[in-house]
Amino acid sequence: MTSAEHFDRWYAERVESPVADDLVRRVLGLPPGLQSTSLLGGAGLDEVVAILAPRPGQVLLDLACGRGGYGLEIARRTGCRLIGVDFSAVAIAQAHRRADADFRVGTMTGTGLDTASVDAVLVVDAIQFAEPALDALRECLRVLRPGGRLVLTTWEAIDPADERLPARMRQLNLASQLPEAGFADVSVVEKPEWQAMETRFWEESLTLDAGDDLAIQSMQEEARRVLNASDGRRRVLARATAPLT
Repeated sequence: MTSAEHFDRWYAERVESPVADDLVRRVLGLPPGLQSTSLLGGAGLDEVVAILAPRPGQVLLDLACGRGGYGLEIARRTGCRLIGVDFSAVAIAQAHRRADADFRVGTMTGTGLDTASVDAVLVVDAIQFAEPALDALRECLRVLRPGGRLVLTTWEAIDPADERLPARMRQLNLASQLPEAGFADVSVVEKPEWQAMETRFWEESLTLDAGDDLAIQSMQEEARRVLNASDGRRRVLARATAPLT
């Protein structure tokens, strides 16, 4: 369930489901019109913008951007230039239809961008899909200019041996992997209030009548998996900078 083909189908189903998008925006407190396919809420987005702090004309890379919702919102707020990269061609096509921005197909370990070409990198709820995560972190460092900022949101296993969780999540340890990739000023903070909001979201999704809505059916399947092991994961916000030398 980590292939581009899987996510192509997932995004194709999602575009046909306004109910799913409405639920995400309402429960997560997102701005009107922001199309999220992740679980970063409105308050979390405010925090991310404050950390990244891109200035007008600077370049923000929204890596694993999906339909581009978070990156477009940050660009709207700050005046930065946005580049969005995702391995799903369907997601990139949907992003292009929403805005005239630089969206392109690429992977977290191979963005196709020049070295030292961006000022900030954002990865929302996706670094666990990179193969491997450490190579994706090194790619983020490569494309960042010296002093550039990286923000990641994701989940880590409380116990890496907890087999209720996907192996990709159990292998994450950003507090050690970010320095290993070469980043400085690393901070990884647990966000229990984000996780509580996500739990409410998953629980409410299970109350919907899915009918023939494939996106809601998929959401409910994921909700059951997540809620079954929610006590085994922690929600984290990680930040780091590219060294100046």
